[in-house]
Amino acid sequence: MSEDQVLATAWRELASCYAATSCALERGLQERHGLGMSEFEVIDRLADVPGRKLRMQELAEGVHLSQSALSRAVARLERDGLVCRALCEQDRRGVFVTLTEAGRERHAEARPTQRAVLAETLRPVVLPTPA
Repeated sequence: MSEDQVLATAWRELASCYAATSCALERGLQERHGLGMSEFEVIDRLADVPGRKLRMQELAEGVHLSQSALSRAVARLERDGLVCRALCEQDRRGVFVTLTEAGRERHAEARPTQRAVLAETLRPVVLPTPA
């Protein structure tokens, strides 16, 4: 097989793995916790940050969403009381997103589901089988 074919095959396998994992995450998080995969990623990133607060720009880079997709996800989370938005005092164009106590609790409940789905879908791919 040529290097070109190897690369194309690797890409297809990666895309297939991503699709299967994201579908399983979306289904598991939605059914058990009322969260989409994007919403979970937002609260997961915020939960890992000291002070649980990030600028929208930093959040967009971390969750790999377009600005508009991130704005919609944050609006849904804000509507559900899981995050709140506030203008940056130093730069009025900047917006901070902060994880609320309810958001921290929902994250703690949903995190094991997310990790279980990742273990189920990614373990065969990332961990070699014992010899």
